[in-house]
Amino acid sequence: MAPIQSEKHIWFSEVEVRELISTFLLAQGLNQPQVDSMANMLTAAQRDGSLSHGLQRLPGTLDTMAHPRFNKQADPQVQNITPVLTRVDAHHGFSCLAAERGMSSLISSARDFGVGLLAVNNGFHSTALWPLVEQAANSGVAAMSMNPTHNWVVPSGGRSALLGTNPIAFAWPRPNSRPYVFDFATSAAARADIAMARNKQQQIPDDWGLDRNGQATTDPAEVLAGSMLPFGAHKGSAISTMIELLAGPMIGDRSSYQSKQFDADADAAPCHGELFIAFSPELTGGPDALHEAEAIFNGFTDQGARLPGNRRYQARDTSARMGIPVSVALMNRIRSLIP
Repeated sequence: MAPIQSEKHIWFSEVEVRELISTFLLAQGLNQPQVDSMANMLTAAQRDGSLSHGLQRLPGTLDTMAHPRFNKQADPQVQNITPVLTRVDAHHGFSCLAAERGMSSLISSARDFGVGLLAVNNGFHSTALWPLVEQAANSGVAAMSMNPTHNWVVPSGGRSALLGTNPIAFAWPRPNSRPYVFDFATSAAARADIAMARNKQQQIPDDWGLDRNGQATTDPAEVLAGSMLPFGAHKGSAISTMIELLAGPMIGDRSSYQSKQFDADADAAPCHGELFIAFSPELTGGPDALHEAEAIFNGFTDQGARLPGNRRYQARDTSARMGIPVSVALMNRIRSLIP
């Protein structure tokens, strides 16, 4: 399909977006398996309206791939440590390829034993977490994923950055509907959203972060140079700390503070661990578990409440009909960076 263009946006097919990402990454010398994995993830985010996690991420991959420890030829291999624990070392490539390669073992463990764990180590952060937990839910298991980032976030009541933005994603399979899926940072906003506001010269809410002097600010550039705040005050701090522990020391990987040290001012994406946990509702809850869960989801729709994840599905359907919108400015920037 020929791209449709307006003054500010171009609309592409899903295939065309994937081809653009692949062309960009191959031109930087990234090996084909990592290119394919990154193209899958970034295309999914752009298609589903998660713009800060889609093509917006592509220029930043140059800084990440320039990190002295980044491995453009990484070929992660799956290790089945126990019947329920799988480990995949990303070998300092993008984390998404290692996670993709471990998914079948994770799902099989959950189906056979009720629970499965997948530990991904030494991976540079790629993009949103939800595509892979959604994949697990489409296979009939519930799944969650989490990881530390860099220590950009001040704990509630604190004075200096200690925690990461520490995203967490969860997906639940539904018998006659798309999975229930959520994915959010435990900071008041995702760092990519703050960066996008800076690029658009937009202000942000004053409870998203602090400037370098520890004062609240609506200037996204000041927050990026200063520190971010957790969502929900002490509650967000607690969940973020849990993620630090489970996806850091528990799987033998870096905390957000250690990830920032590893970066050594290279301005790369965080290099960290990622933990996936999958469950079989039918093994743990019985054959009616999924149908019983539908009463909860119906409780949302019966009162007109928005079920988390539905907006993403609506954007996906719109993209299938109309094409995937990409800003002309971003498209020109990406094309200018292709050698």
